[in-house]
Amino acid sequence: MANQFQKAMRLMRSNDAQAQEDGFHQLRPHVVQHLDELIIEFNRETAHGLRCWLLELIGEARAEQALPVLIDQLHGDDESLRFWAVRGIERLDTKQARRELYQARTTGLIP
Repeated sequence: MANQFQKAMRLMRSNDAQAQEDGFHQLRPHVVQHLDELIIEFNRETAHGLRCWLLELIGEARAEQALPVLIDQLHGDDESLRFWAVRGIERLDTKQARRELYQARTTGLIP
């Protein structure tokens, strides 16, 4: 499984757009198994587009463990990352997740 993750990440970092898409879609069905690795990669990644994709995958895990990363990006300055954070928090749909979204809407952080 670790090799599968590493291979998908190599593809996502490729200069070939189709390879990038292939890597993303290889990881998509396995986000729960690779959540720790996805969070690590998200935190060290500098390429904006790849960070967006990684955050999207983190949100798709629908795991409590992802909530701190999603909340951090919800309150960040990057609107693209905020968009994926909101989507991930909505997918999680726990009491704490709903509370975070409510507070963000109440304060005008998100519409």
